[in-house]
Amino acid sequence: MKKSEVCAIFRDMAEMMEILGEDVYRIRAYQRAARSIENTSADIMDLAARRELTKIPGVGRELAGKIEEILATGTLRKYEELKERVPPGLLEILRVPGLGPKTARVLHGELGIEGIAALEGLAREGRLKDLPGIKAKTEENILRGIALLRSAEERRPLGMVLPLGQLVVEALKEGAPVSRVSLAGSIRRCRETVGDIDILASSGDPEKVMDFFTRLPPVAEIITRGATRTSVRTKDGLQIDLRVVPDESYGAALCYFTGSKEHNIRVRELGVRSGLKVNEYGVFRGKKRVAGATEEEVFDALGLPFIPPEMREDRGEVEAGLEGRLPRLVELGEIKGDLHVHSKYSDGSASLREIADKARRMGLQWVAVCDHSRSLKVAGGLDPAALAKKKQEIEAFNAGSKDVKLLCGSEVEIGLDGGLDYPDEILAGLDVVIAAIHTGFRQSREIQTRRLIKATQSPYVHVIAHPTGRLIGERDGYAVDLEAVYKAAAETRTFLEINAWYKRLDLNDLECRKASETGVKFSIGSDAHLLNQMDFLALGTGVARRGWLTARQVINTLSHRELAVLLKGKRSLFPK
Repeated sequence: MKKSEVCAIFRDMAEMMEILGEDVYRIRAYQRAARSIENTSADIMDLAARRELTKIPGVGRELAGKIEEILATGTLRKYEELKERVPPGLLEILRVPGLGPKTARVLHGELGIEGIAALEGLAREGRLKDLPGIKAKTEENILRGIALLRSAEERRPLGMVLPLGQLVVEALKEGAPVSRVSLAGSIRRCRETVGDIDILASSGDPEKVMDFFTRLPPVAEIITRGATRTSVRTKDGLQIDLRVVPDESYGAALCYFTGSKEHNIRVRELGVRSGLKVNEYGVFRGKKRVAGATEEEVFDALGLPFIPPEMREDRGEVEAGLEGRLPRLVELGEIKGDLHVHSKYSDGSASLREIADKARRMGLQWVAVCDHSRSLKVAGGLDPAALAKKKQEIEAFNAGSKDVKLLCGSEVEIGLDGGLDYPDEILAGLDVVIAAIHTGFRQSREIQTRRLIKATQSPYVHVIAHPTGRLIGERDGYAVDLEAVYKAAAETRTFLEINAWYKRLDLNDLECRKASETGVKFSIGSDAHLLNQMDFLALGTGVARRGWLTARQVINTLSHRELAVLLKGKRSLFPK
């Protein structure tokens, strides 16, 4: 029994309990436990065997017992009881993002809707808007939510897929007769969602490689098997394709199977203009292979510098390479700190010392601990007294730490009027302030834009967190004039966040590139609520690279001392 199945049962239970109007705190307990289980790096079966399930944040003895019951029986008595009380069709339509239990009850009760296909048909016919509490706008939101759901089913967030891809690559390196092996395709380009996992290897014995690959633990089904390509499906339905080529073709094949279709067309066209044929086997002049063993060799044969995988999308990278304009992208090794981590002071799972220890293991120099502000009570927002206590603890820690330093920060709520959740005298005492919208997502474009711009105009706000508010596969971003926000951020020296949590990745790559052209600089924050989520800094760096950002444009590359000077510098723009 995989942790994903435990999470699915807990989430279904929370939704059914919400439909039935059960205790809100119990509902939230199941929701929080599902999030924590999904994000833990530990093997849930191992934790259960060692009686350590309560080490998962949000899992107490009662929920640990329920997890053990699921692992032992494949289900849960309480879950089955809830299913008896809630029609299956009602649960089905609740999968649509943005469709709440109250609206679902109306749709099911009034029209007997028992499936997403039926819901979509009636919404397209305009037959929902006359029901109690449902308007034409609700129909539009339902159709948008259905499209979002289908997109999420076709492609999965990068952060959910990448760890499995990396495990398979490492297994092949250690156990199969391969010379070289690498992720390829969209996962290597760090696209925010991935349809399947592409892996490329070179070997003189591809048959043994395929034997090893098809026997790996995640494999549930062999779709096709051949001498050079094998496709399998994992136990949770994800397809993995492995291609094996001779060593002399590895570089050409890696270029071919990494680049987008459009990028590859551009590269082949460039080759044709030089009298070369470019394919997955090599670069050829006539019948003679002139390159192919390495990617660098392939690009050099075409008169190009090495183009990083994240840029291979046909967004001008070939032309920039020919003209010597390719930027030197920020690298993960240049990242010195994390600008957005939550602690036990709000809804995080770790103490300040545990956060610092994790940073030390990651090779980081500093971490900004930015817990929620007081109005976000659902996330344990800090009142001024708790914030003052946290500040004292951070100061004491820093005084005794010779390497890792902590910044006392806050993720401060932006009100509907653009006001901030703490008065200026409290904000002035913080090392870093990141301002965020977590409520009022359905406000007009004008209101949302005004909220964000007003926040940038505070002398104490350093960063705008997850600027569009989107959740990949779950929620579109709120309506906002991003260009106006970029202009305000550039003028006020306010940084925009690349939120590295795998369901956000917000700003996305395209918007990062647009914003950078207006002079905006960026922060990367893992938004970690569990210690292992700090590793998502790598995903945020991938977004920055896809957005063509350099180290100078990402403030995480600064030392603790340099960052402190930069953050204090904003106030100089606002003379008293």
